[in-house]
Amino acid sequence: MAQNSNTGAVLEAMILPALTRGGYACQRQQRVGQRCGGRPHKVDAVAEKGGERVLISLKWQQTGGTAEQKVPFEVMCLADAVTAGHGTRAMLVLGGDGWTLRDYFTSGKMSEHLIHAGLVKVVTLEAFIRLANNGHL
Repeated sequence: MAQNSNTGAVLEAMILPALTRGGYACQRQQRVGQRCGGRPHKVDAVAEKGGERVLISLKWQQTGGTAEQKVPFEVMCLADAVTAGHGTRAMLVLGGDGWTLRDYFTSGKMSEHLIHAGLVKVVTLEAFIRLANNGHL
């Protein structure tokens, strides 16, 4: 999600209070090494609690578009950041109701195609808020 987009700011404003309520220390817009291909990789948030460091990336899809095509690449980049030691695990949060592949992405079936996809949990915004509120990322 673009740093300066209005939807990005709204999405961050929705998840940060849930992380705080769940007892997580949170940092926004953190660099976590390089993306596949060598460009700098920034995640939207890093949540820390109990010795765990969870990298969080947010994607918003309000209407049909190209964000869905970016999901597998984001999973690859997050998995690389975890294997490089920038986090203990990662989460990709899908917000908005324009996702036609939401069920597929959140099913875990990308693990059949991407070898390290199991290091990244893909969840809906609602599921993330519930998990964060309860301190169960």
